[in-house]
Amino acid sequence: MVAKNYLKMLGVVVGAALVNIVALSPAFVGLTIGGGAFETALGVTLLAASAIAIIYGSYNWLYRSSIVLAASKPIKTREDYAGALAQYGKVRALAEDIAVALEQMDRMDKKKATLLKVLHQRFDPAEMSFSKFSGVADEVENLFYLNIKSVLNRLGVFDEAEYERVMTRKSARYSPKLLQEKTDFYNEYMAYIKHAIGTNEEMLLQLDKLLLEISRLDSIEPGDIERMPAMVEIDSLIKQTKYYKQ
Repeated sequence: MVAKNYLKMLGVVVGAALVNIVALSPAFVGLTIGGGAFETALGVTLLAASAIAIIYGSYNWLYRSSIVLAASKPIKTREDYAGALAQYGKVRALAEDIAVALEQMDRMDKKKATLLKVLHQRFDPAEMSFSKFSGVADEVENLFYLNIKSVLNRLGVFDEAEYERVMTRKSARYSPKLLQEKTDFYNEYMAYIKHAIGTNEEMLLQLDKLLLEISRLDSIEPGDIERMPAMVEIDSLIKQTKYYKQ
């Protein structure tokens, strides 16, 4: 696919060059920029059209194909997730959601670090309480990144050009019924992305609540941890999210 796109791009460049040579060369048509008004306008228009064709081809066949290629790489580390998401930040329809998702990742890093710092201040790492609180924080973080992975899986099949044609209803090749079905599909697609981002925002909020409750503790028995309001809400959110993802 990549090789084919490069061949298409090469064809556009060669084609544009040949057209300009034929039109501007004295040996052929011999248009002269700076001569008559009509001749100058025609020459400038030809050059502008050639430039637009090359720019569009570069974006459509090289830039957009590189997004799909990058998304297909194995994603294992936090940096992998950030890099894969950032690839789609240049897609106009997705830019706002991608910016939010990347910002959420930064906030997750900070909240997790703050929570561990507080736990170290209030508990011994060998205590059951420390293990339970740090364990639930790890589970929230894992589910957070599973949501991002689900988003990336959806983004991997996103067709920006088709999306824009459908959502602006500029495609005459579809019947009204088919166009509506495609519109509904893309609305559902975008709703899924926003739902996943919204769920991750809930997780960040629950970590804030948990951190606040831990900071207020004077003493606690291990058996009381599961009954803490923040722990109950986190457990419920985790179960709902796992059910949603099945």
